[in-house]
Amino acid sequence: MRPILLVEDNQDDIDLTLMALADEQIVNPVEVARDGVEALVYLENEANELPLVVLLDLKLPRMSGHEVLTRIRANPRTRILPVVILTSSTEERDLHTSYSNGANAYVRKPVDFDRFHDVVRQLGLFWLVINENPPVGDPRGMGAAHAG
Repeated sequence: MRPILLVEDNQDDIDLTLMALADEQIVNPVEVARDGVEALVYLENEANELPLVVLLDLKLPRMSGHEVLTRIRANPRTRILPVVILTSSTEERDLHTSYSNGANAYVRKPVDFDRFHDVVRQLGLFWLVINENPPVGDPRGMGAAHAG
């Protein structure tokens, strides 16, 4: 079962996200990276299975979420990996930059516990159940059946 990569430095948000996913009985393992550098180390390690989706905060120590997203899109291994920006930022510039850099979605974290829980629940259901994720393996996202 492919994991979810949660890139988040706030322990309260990590706990709330894990709780919301568990409440919805989403059983995919969740890998947590607490800063941008840690996220890239995880994603660039060929021994790690690529996640189904990356939930990426923008305001991170050592390397911003924008920088992480740019590096994800520049790497053939992770270029088509679904990335959801999950942030508290209300700056239009962050929204524009995220989509310009290839984000698949931009979601503002609600400050209310129940709303935050509901947002994470909906994200989990969409990205893990409803959405058709790209295949893993071939860097172009094409399996052997499409090769020729």
